[in-house]
Amino acid sequence: MNNTSIHADLVRMCIKGDRNSQQKLYQQYSKAMYNICLRMMGNKMDAEDVLQGSFIDVFRNLKKFRGDASVGSWIKRIVINNCLNQIKKNKMSFADMPDHASEITEETNEKMQYDIAAVHKAIQQLPDGYRTILNLYLLEGYSHEEISEILDISTSTSKSQFSRAKSKLREIIKSRDHLKIEL
Repeated sequence: MNNTSIHADLVRMCIKGDRNSQQKLYQQYSKAMYNICLRMMGNKMDAEDVLQGSFIDVFRNLKKFRGDASVGSWIKRIVINNCLNQIKKNKMSFADMPDHASEITEETNEKMQYDIAAVHKAIQQLPDGYRTILNLYLLEGYSHEEISEILDISTSTSKSQFSRAKSKLREIIKSRDHLKIEL
């Protein structure tokens, strides 16, 4: 039996209301989904709330799962959407930039590698708008065009917020005297 058929059986049993299968599905995906929630929400309490609400949505809507993508991808989409909805409810704002601001250059002369724990801690200190775009672009792999559609902002705003998030992240890390290693 391959992974796809195991997942299909698990989904079928969950739809039938089998609590053991629901628990297995939750156990299989909850840690990864919690990490997404934590990165996007910025604190444990909000992350836990969004995760709980997301799995309620998963089990309510599992019968709508068509199997076009993996069940994990489908759950991840629900989690990210719920995070974004919660962030919007918290009135996160983005500074809109003129279209010519889309020409953002990479700082190629400053190549550094930071302690992962320090970077994670610094990401949590970013303002909501910066943190959201940084997470969606850098960690979740969305393009600036996709982010602009998801958040209802311009592509140039997404790019400028990402650039500002990187700068702010460097500033936070440097101000905390975290170890950095020149490459």
